Amino acid sequence: MSDVQEATNQLLDVNLCENQMSIQVTESGPRSESEHLQVTIGATVPTGFEQTAADEVREKLGSSCKISKDRGKIYFDISVDSLAQVHCLRSVDNLFVVVQEFKDYQFKETKEEVLKDFEDLAGKLPWSDPLKIWKINTSFKKKKTKRRKINPNLSKQKIDNGRGDTTVEKDVKEFTNSVSDSQILDCYENPAVKEEVSTLIGDDLTSCKDETEENSKEEADPEVLKFRVTCNRAGEKHCFSSNEAARDFGGAVQDYFKWKADMTNFDVEVLLNIHDNEIVVGIALTEESLHRRNITHFGPTTLRSTLAYGMLRLCAPQPTDIIVDPMCGTGAIPIEGATEWSNCYHIAGDNNPLAVNRAANNISSLLTKIQVKEGKLSLGLPIDTIQWDICNLPLRTGSVDIIVTDMPFGKRMGSKKRNWNLYPACLREMSRVCRPGTGRAVLLTQDKKCFAKALSGMGHLWRKVHTVWVNIGGLHAAVYLLKRTPQSFVHPSEQDGERCPW
Repeated sequence: MSDVQEATNQLLDVNLCENQMSIQVTESGPRSESEHLQVTIGATVPTGFEQTAADEVREKLGSSCKISKDRGKIYFDISVDSLAQVHCLRSVDNLFVVVQEFKDYQFKETKEEVLKDFEDLAGKLPWSDPLKIWKINTSFKKKKTKRRKINPNLSKQKIDNGRGDTTVEKDVKEFTNSVSDSQILDCYENPAVKEEVSTLIGDDLTSCKDETEENSKEEADPEVLKFRVTCNRAGEKHCFSSNEAARDFGGAVQDYFKWKADMTNFDVEVLLNIHDNEIVVGIALTEESLHRRNITHFGPTTLRSTLAYGMLRLCAPQPTDIIVDPMCGTGAIPIEGATEWSNCYHIAGDNNPLAVNRAANNISSLLTKIQVKEGKLSLGLPIDTIQWDICNLPLRTGSVDIIVTDMPFGKRMGSKKRNWNLYPACLREMSRVCRPGTGRAVLLTQDKKCFAKALSGMGHLWRKVHTVWVNIGGLHAAVYLLKRTPQSFVHPSEQDGERCPW
């Protein structure tokens, strides 16, 4: 118990170095002990892009990475001084520090025995190091929050404290209606199997308290932490529900640490991830999904920044490449591209003036954020927005290196019937502007049958290289990586003057 008390009561003074993006513990803290601390970090990523996220971790952090059998999760080891760099990864949605992993957990035969094991488990876990990481991470987040409050422009933005948009194909049971399903589900996306997500609810503190009163109470009683336990269960062979696991394990955690259970205003979120016979206990390091980092003006089908990054990375952008999103919507893909691949030139276009306006506003908000962060005027981003007709792009033939776009699914935007005319026309115009021999295209769609039919008629211009199967809000979609063939584009005479069939 002494190690746990030391971890939970010890306040580490953390300084964030903006230039080096590293966290250093000051002389007042246990420097020698913390700077050599090694922990395992878990991350949720867009399903289908686990390998992309693992490659980014190896490239940017130099850490080996393991892809979990539970789709949409990766694990990697880091030292404490790499914690800030972890938050800068572009392909991860949510982060948590692993307390302990059980690769082949042996469940008892009866529900009562299993739940009793969960109760006993809480007191046997090595909480000390993960809680130290949580404290360092908390200090890091507080510094970022203070900086955000100073900026009057950003304070006007709507801050979403949830976990993301939506996912389906899950059985979700909640003890209360105070938190929406999407706040939990987006963090634990797993379309491959049926799963349950539940959260332990304790005695809720009065939610209508004034913020200053709440802060002063925390300062007066800093050792009493508030927590919740969220259980994510996937698999068909369990004799217990995620509700029951969260309740019994959470009760044991409360007894062990003497923390207060609080559903909404919690300090610590303990995660109990169960996938068949694999159990991972962790502590959340993110309060909201990192995929919302660049978007302030949302549209009806706004793409996650993490998914946009994965799509861009598939086509391996090179310096000076011209990258076009001809159906940009709110601009998630070109904005992500301009942020990460600033040595390329990005064009965001759409036929809808509202979408073009949203994309322009998102670019403006991002520039303001960069200026506030750097404390000086920004040189801008290598990106432009334009309203155009996807079937008649104002671009020279063979002038584009890469095309990356989210095509209309025919659900919220467009229709399945229109897609049968739209997709062939889009592919034809994309083949015209894309550079023969070296051009690439990464296209996302859920209307796979229509896309396959359109692509079959363009075999002389496009060659399918790779397909990534993804889950978009519960819809099974595909990301296609296409390579432009060396054959020159010849526009059929009978297609002259054709306009886009929207």
